[in-house]
Amino acid sequence: MKKILIIQTAFIGDVILATPLIENLKNRFPQAQIDFLVRKGNEGLLEDHPKLTSLLIWDKKKKYQSLFSLLLRIRKNRYDLVVCVQRFFNAGLLTALSKAKTKVGFDKSPFSFTFNHSIIHQIGNGKHETERNLELIEEWVKKGDRKPKLYPLPKHFTQVEPLQKTPYICMAPASVWFTKQYPKEKWVELVQQHPQEQIYLLGSAGDEALCNEIITLSKHSKIQSLSGKLNLLESAALMEKAKMNYVNDSAPMHLASSMNAPTTAFFCSTIPEFGFYPLSDNSTIKEIKEELPCRPCGLHGKSECPLGHFKCGYSIC
Repeated sequence: MKKILIIQTAFIGDVILATPLIENLKNRFPQAQIDFLVRKGNEGLLEDHPKLTSLLIWDKKKKYQSLFSLLLRIRKNRYDLVVCVQRFFNAGLLTALSKAKTKVGFDKSPFSFTFNHSIIHQIGNGKHETERNLELIEEWVKKGDRKPKLYPLPKHFTQVEPLQKTPYICMAPASVWFTKQYPKEKWVELVQQHPQEQIYLLGSAGDEALCNEIITLSKHSKIQSLSGKLNLLESAALMEKAKMNYVNDSAPMHLASSMNAPTTAFFCSTIPEFGFYPLSDNSTIKEIKEELPCRPCGLHGKSECPLGHFKCGYSIC
């Protein structure tokens, strides 16, 4: 196996959960060229990755033009193996037309009939998503390590070093989906439970308003919002040495797992049984203790609680 392409064009967390494929394939084929295809905006996760040869980037804003350019490049590279982790149309199309010797992907892909190997993808079967991904390469790697791994560069560690002069806690309070997000009031309570600790709030620039609200309401003397101030690998570097990282069932949880950083994850409307729980050695899951007939209300969360009470979030203690 000389040339391998991994395709994962979904979101930040999905890319992180595909990194065990890089690790295990490189261990199995140490001399192989391994490339990785991501959507534009996620390439920072894999910047100068030591086990990748090239990054291919799909610019979704130039959807078909970018897809056509990528397809030409992929076909020119003549890969021995294309591993399609993404289960939707565009990634499947690139895989189907790749001219690769071997094409593998999940059965849910609309182009799975063109793959040499089509693997069943089943949520809630007791397996973590990284294990489901590793089933794609079982023909070559029988017992792969399921832990995700990222490689912040020296410049990323240098950037966060001034923040690490005293012990600290990281909190990532936001989520794309409302029902995946531990309620703002509960974050305030959590902050107030650590009156003497240095606390850093992590997130994107779009999370700044929420972080500022938490700061104002908590009246904590040692809290700082870093939302929009750190990139993904800088955030990962900071999380690695935190005393604890408090996160939702969202991308920061997987960032923490990729650094084997201590993690406390809040599961509101979603459940760990979906297979997206933290994989750090020191990790704790917080969820409502009683069963709710409405939970889970969906795989990815919703923009609001369908019943209006959001009990699955407010009842976590």
